[in-house]
Amino acid sequence: MTQRIVIPVEDSRGLESKVAQHFGKAPYFASIDLNGRGQIVETKIDPNTGEHAGGTGHPHENLLALNPTVIIACAMGPGGLHSFQNAGIMVLKADGNTVNEVIANFKEGKLAPLTGGCPHAHEHHHTH
Repeated sequence: MTQRIVIPVEDSRGLESKVAQHFGKAPYFASIDLNGRGQIVETKIDPNTGEHAGGTGHPHENLLALNPTVIIACAMGPGGLHSFQNAGIMVLKADGNTVNEVIANFKEGKLAPLTGGCPHAHEHHHTH
């Protein structure tokens, strides 16, 4: 079975992309497809089109369209975390500086589940 892993990243250098510290504000998302033997079969970089990056909607809602089986991030707000968990998507804590390092740690089973939202206040002030 193919697994699709999505990781928030700072740049569009593929497997060498630097992992973003904050999920919603990441400029890009890397999608890595692993085959049943854990080999990378495809790597894609998509821009973050969510409202935190100047687009519309929440990043977690936009990412569901990529059909991830696993999301690996340093931190994310409770809304994103619950949205992914409710969709049956595994959310793991990133360990590594680049996509390559994070994927290597994932394949070795070294990543722990991401628990709780990130500590930042996520208050949105809307003006009318």
